[in-house]
Amino acid sequence: MKYVDEFRDGDVAAKLATAIAREADTGRDYAFMEFCGGHTHAISRYGVTDLLPVNVRMIHGPGCPVCVLPIGRIDMAIRLVLSRPDVILCTYGDCLRVPASEQLSLLKAKARGGDVRMVYSAADALALASKHPEREVVFFAIGFETTTPPTALVIKQAQAIGLANFSVICNHVLTPSAIMTILESPEVRDLGTVPLDGFIGPAHVSTIIGSRPYAFFAEEYRKPVVIAGFEPLDVMQAIRMLIRQVNEGRAEVENEFTRAVSEDGNLKAQALVSEVFELRRSFEWRGLHEVPYSALRIRRAFADWDAECKFGLAFKSVPDNKACECGAILRGVKTPTDCKIFGTVCTPENPMGSCMVSSEGACAAHYNYGRFRDIPVVAEPSAAVS
Repeated sequence: MKYVDEFRDGDVAAKLATAIAREADTGRDYAFMEFCGGHTHAISRYGVTDLLPVNVRMIHGPGCPVCVLPIGRIDMAIRLVLSRPDVILCTYGDCLRVPASEQLSLLKAKARGGDVRMVYSAADALALASKHPEREVVFFAIGFETTTPPTALVIKQAQAIGLANFSVICNHVLTPSAIMTILESPEVRDLGTVPLDGFIGPAHVSTIIGSRPYAFFAEEYRKPVVIAGFEPLDVMQAIRMLIRQVNEGRAEVENEFTRAVSEDGNLKAQALVSEVFELRRSFEWRGLHEVPYSALRIRRAFADWDAECKFGLAFKSVPDNKACECGAILRGVKTPTDCKIFGTVCTPENPMGSCMVSSEGACAAHYNYGRFRDIPVVAEPSAAVS
């Protein structure tokens, strides 16, 4: 296959569905987690679950960087931009509407007078700092391993040109740590979890880190992992590969997304990230609580471009809205339709939780593509961060 339409061929999808139904053992159930929000949207948008046997269940994972961002990190950015008129806070569009404390969001902070701006890339934020040397430009950086190298690059560029009015609030998180937490964390066991037979590994993240990091989960926890692209045929083929592994008693890492993912990943990007960032001892995730060694911080050599050091920012943990089930949805314990406020009080126009805000969120996927009954839907595509 060479063109994207070929990965959306209905006839091929029907043949794959038949093959999956034939190979799935009717005497058992299968539960697979698609870690990445991009896969969740592909499954909802193209109705993949409607093509699967009833004993094959897909479970949403925490692979949406906006969704897992704790309220306290957004509060930190809001406090900065409202207390410092000289600050321009830049971030991706998905972050602007995530609910924070006191019914605020970055967009509402902008309405209160904070200079909050949407950017399409880290390079846009760096260019803004060059254009406004009289202002402090702070980039609120989020994302998994996919968006981490561009952030590292702009920090290095700022150091190279001596751009002192640019800094970064780093919220970059790591995929392998989240998978490990889902499998063994005592906090998740207390909060509830689900039995899993395997994972569909993320696509874009894996182009950076490669397939090798997933081998530990396959070997240690006996959970097969199949890395898949974001098109519907990618996802269906990955499900078929997982079913085969389970049926044969194998637990291996397989790569369906061979057109983009290698075993070692992007070594240049990995080296750049390692040069600029180091591991945090712990980082709070929405739905998973504190996860050890699951996020990155800026190294001391680049401390002048670390906004948390530069402005003395402190993180304060804040509980989620009690009515919102985002935490349980991110753990795969509940589905969006299990939430009492889904599609009524909580909609894309009036989100109560992060899973409804992000275009990679499970709630947004269910709402936009009508994966529920009796609630009117309106599709609202938007840019996402991964």
